[in-house]
Amino acid sequence: MGIISTLLFGLIVGALGKWVMPGKDPGGFIVTILIGIVGSFIGNFLASLVGITVAGWSLANIIASVIGAVVLLYLYRKIAK
Repeated sequence: MGIISTLLFGLIVGALGKWVMPGKDPGGFIVTILIGIVGSFIGNFLASLVGITVAGWSLANIIASVIGAVVLLYLYRKIAK
C-alpha cells in the first residue's frame, strides 16, 4: 500500500506543480508523476535543511513537495529545451 500511496501523492503533487507553473512540457502523465515524486523528496529535503519537519499528508508536506516539484519542473524544462 505504501507504493500506491506514494504514486498517488506524486500524482497530486505533480499536478499541483503543473498548475502552479503551467506551460508546454515535453512529457506526459508518467513524467508528471515522476516529477511529483522526485519533487516531493526535494521539497522535503529543503524543508529539513531549514528546520521544518514534514510528514505524511500534512499541509506542510504538500507545500514543501509542490515547491520541490516546481523547482524540478523548471529545471526539467530548461534541460529538455
